Formats: sequence, C-alpha cells, structure tokens
Amino acid sequence: MTYTHQLTLAQPYEEAVESVRAALSEQGFGVITEIDMRATFEAKLDSAAAEEVGDYVILGACNPGLARRALAAEPQLGALLPCNVIVRHGEDGHSVVEAMDPMVMVQLSDSEQVRAVAEDAGARLRAALAVLAGE
Repeated sequence: MTYTHQLTLAQPYEEAVESVRAALSEQGFGVITEIDMRATFEAKLDSAAAEEVGDYVILGACNPGLARRALAAEPQLGALLPCNVIVRHGEDGHSVVEAMDPMVMVQLSDSEQVRAVAEDAGARLRAALAVLAGE
C-alpha cells in the first residue's frame, strides 16, 4: 500500500526543508509541529542511532480550514492530523520529500465529507510537491 507521495529534490537538506515550508504555505498549510529525528535519536538513544537516521525532519502540516471540516465530519479524525511531510537526506546531496496521502483517511471512514476533505488536502499536497518539482 502506498501511503505517501514522494519526490527527490536536487537540493541539500537545509535548503529542501525551507523549500518545502514555502511550497506548503502557498497551498494554505502551516507547519504546526516539527520533529528533528536526528536530534531526538541523539537525545533518547545514542549518537549511532542519530547517525543512522541522518538528517530527517517530520513537518506537521495543517490547513486550518480543512482540519475544521474534517473534525466537523468525524471528531476522532484528529488522531490522523496534521498531515505529516518528511524531508530527509538522500543520496548525492539530494533530499527526499514525502507527504502523507490524505486518502488513507478515506480507508478508515465511510463519510463523504471526509472523502471531500481528503481529496482537497491531497490535491493541495500534490500541488505543493509539483511546485517543488518545478512543474
């Protein structure tokens, strides 16, 4: 099962993180959470684990209007929010970007309102990735 949309950017990690933030913002998403996996592994495990994961950040992207619609349809969907977008160090100085596919929510709900929100969120996330890809 595919549950993310993925692309590789010919950008170093730090630059890619900023590009992703800008692309998400253009689609109405704000980053409300940020988890630096390298720092977390360093603090909670050890430096070997931190080196193993490398540069890897999870950005919790939220479009408040979409979140409001999703929660109005099914309050328990909050457990699936925000839409996580990861940026990680790839090969040859490139960066990998993966955005969760909101249609995963549809597999857990029969609600047409949830389907509409997931379709809208998915279109916006794909549009952000298309901007990053230069399309």
